[in-house]
Amino acid sequence: MDDADRWRAVDTQRVAIADLLDDLTDDEWAHPSLCEGWTVRDVAAHLASQYRIRLRDALAGAIRARGDIDRAIHDAACAYRKPAPELVAEIRDLAGVRRVPPGIGVEEVLIDILVHGLDIALPLGRPLAVPPDAAAHVAQRLWDRPRMFHARRHFGGHHYRATDTGWLAGDGPEVSGPAWAIMLLFAGRPAARAHLTGLR
Repeated sequence: MDDADRWRAVDTQRVAIADLLDDLTDDEWAHPSLCEGWTVRDVAAHLASQYRIRLRDALAGAIRARGDIDRAIHDAACAYRKPAPELVAEIRDLAGVRRVPPGIGVEEVLIDILVHGLDIALPLGRPLAVPPDAAAHVAQRLWDRPRMFHARRHFGGHHYRATDTGWLAGDGPEVSGPAWAIMLLFAGRPAARAHLTGLR
């Protein structure tokens, strides 16, 4: 994928996630997501707010969290307490925006939107289509970048095959399933296992 392809996939998911959120009940907004300790609202607030955070605010948040970046990101999302319809509108309005949060690029934006969309949809039992080629691209990125989620360390020793694309990675007994499920597994979401075959 080139950058234009990545941004197209990002825009597709921003609109799809906004459409999904538009129909949620209050209980669903408060439901736990696949991100441990995050509700659906927290994830939506993260997706809506991260492009509005200035570098100095991100640095201040990291200092308050004593260098724990995950905690700083979660704290920022929790502090973004806008009504649900505003969060939905802000996510939808990001379609076409080519700005990135401090310190990251389009690759990380793509990972973020694909993984977090499923963090919301799966625990709610809501459908959310993920472009297979984009999911395979993210799976490869996570496989190749050990410092992100340590996918090879945690899930090495298998040959992964995406059943909806031609994507392959690794050596050993085969694990197969849709590219989005392999991507989600590599991103450290145990719920992906239910959608894969061959994983011990």
